[in-house]
Amino acid sequence: METAQFSAVVVLGLLVFFYGGTFLLSTRIGKKTENADGYMTAGNNIGFGISAASMTATWIWASSMYASATSGYTYGISGPIHYGLWGALMILFIYPFGKRIRSVAPKAHTLAEVMYARHGRSSQLMLAGSNIVGSLISLMSNFIAGGVLISLLSPFNFTQGVFAVAAGVLLYTLWSGFRASVLTDFVQVVAMLGAVAVIVPFIFVAADFPAAFETGADNLTPQQGDFFSSEAFMEQGAPYIAAVLAYAIGNQTIAQRLFAVKQSLIKPTFVTATIGYGAMVIGVGMLGVLALYLGFEPSGGDLNNLIPEMAATYLPPALLAVFFIMIIGALSSTADSDLSALSSIMMADVYGQNVTGKEKANPRTMLLIGRLTMVLATAAAVAFASLQLSILDLLVFVGALWGALVFPVLASFYWEKVTSRAFTLSVLSALAVFLPVRFSWISVDGFFGLVVDVLSIIGVGVVLGLMVFGFLGAKPARIVGALAVVLTAPFAIGSLHEYATLSGSLVAYSVSTVVCWAMSVGNNERFDFAVIAERTGDFDDGSAAATALSEDAAPAAAGAGTPRRRSGDAEDPDGDPQPTGSK
Repeated sequence: METAQFSAVVVLGLLVFFYGGTFLLSTRIGKKTENADGYMTAGNNIGFGISAASMTATWIWASSMYASATSGYTYGISGPIHYGLWGALMILFIYPFGKRIRSVAPKAHTLAEVMYARHGRSSQLMLAGSNIVGSLISLMSNFIAGGVLISLLSPFNFTQGVFAVAAGVLLYTLWSGFRASVLTDFVQVVAMLGAVAVIVPFIFVAADFPAAFETGADNLTPQQGDFFSSEAFMEQGAPYIAAVLAYAIGNQTIAQRLFAVKQSLIKPTFVTATIGYGAMVIGVGMLGVLALYLGFEPSGGDLNNLIPEMAATYLPPALLAVFFIMIIGALSSTADSDLSALSSIMMADVYGQNVTGKEKANPRTMLLIGRLTMVLATAAAVAFASLQLSILDLLVFVGALWGALVFPVLASFYWEKVTSRAFTLSVLSALAVFLPVRFSWISVDGFFGLVVDVLSIIGVGVVLGLMVFGFLGAKPARIVGALAVVLTAPFAIGSLHEYATLSGSLVAYSVSTVVCWAMSVGNNERFDFAVIAERTGDFDDGSAAATALSEDAAPAAAGAGTPRRRSGDAEDPDGDPQPTGSK
């Protein structure tokens, strides 16, 4: 079938409609005298509707849609399930940890800022630096998605498309920062969900579903046709389970929303975002499965072209315009979050903590730094987008990279014994092992392969243990982690190192955990968590946006120090932490 294509005038009209309307919406919340704290976290008091929509829109980005479809096209029907289901569950796993983080630091702006209060400069700069890299990669991948879309559906080329998307996002985000991001997210996610509900079924019908699944079965390999494909799990599912847990804990775009939402609304916000994300991403990913059955070949073999070309082939012009707006909205909702995250890091962590110190920071200077950061980050992401790297590979790589930070960060919020030295050396050690394993810089045959397998098995226990820890506490987490190691070992020894993506991510978890625990368990000093609330907070005391916390957040903030001890909460003799309120 011939693909449809818009004229230059139509595409410009759609872009002006979307970005112009979004800009006008953002001007409604603009302030003549902007506030630094409002620019970063909107006063820590956002309500349920906007916060849930913003979390959903931030997690659903064009890269999520493209990567889910790529997974379906590569691994068959289980691919989108592995991508969307695990990604959705990771949103759910955020909230128990998020409640603890907010109780310790009720008015912080970034996780790195909290690490500065907890450990000092080295851990702060590590977390901030990883987020700068991660957000730039995220920004770049969204610009790539926009450039591909515009180049396929219009006379404009890829570079022109990238510039159009970058300019549009910067236009409405620059002035009001995070507040503009969350407000526009609400409108964007409603539009995206509505568009997916119409577009995906229409493409299936237009492609002669379900007959296409019968006639095209010969296009699949045995692994692609198997819903319980081991290849799909080892190459996509398992690495993504590890990667998105790291995203959940290390990503500033998520942390920013955690610090912005009313403290009492953390749970419903993330539960709602879990459902919204899973439904939308799995639905779009099924287009990749459909393309596989149809024998559809994306132009140039570039899987980033798969979704736009499927839409252009099977949608009439009116619905193709809706699809165009849907993808532009998805990538913009995450790109503006990345810009807001980068600006808050430079404002709070670089300038506010390391250049001047919190007490001497000038809010007006902070705003200038935040806006300049957005401009420079946009320029850098546009330049990197010209590389047109694989979006799916980028997502998994960044998630694995953040895996080195997960245990040290979480332990720092629960365990009084963790030291700055333990944090720093555990992260550096994990990265030193992760990089050669992930990129096969060293041969993993023989003894080194066995070492990688052992570390990866420990990593399996760490990942599953951390998931259980958030909800049930340390003792169930230790049991689950130990069982995971015992049950995985017979199958993994001798073979797990063959999966570089998965083993690289798992060794990052295991090495950081082992080193951090070993260096902290013998520490006799106890950190007073109440210090964190004293060292973090508003930079602009005159903030109109610095509203009071919700009713149940105020007592939590007042008791943000060391959790009250009960028989079920007491620290174990070996120094392992228990989550506040666990039983």
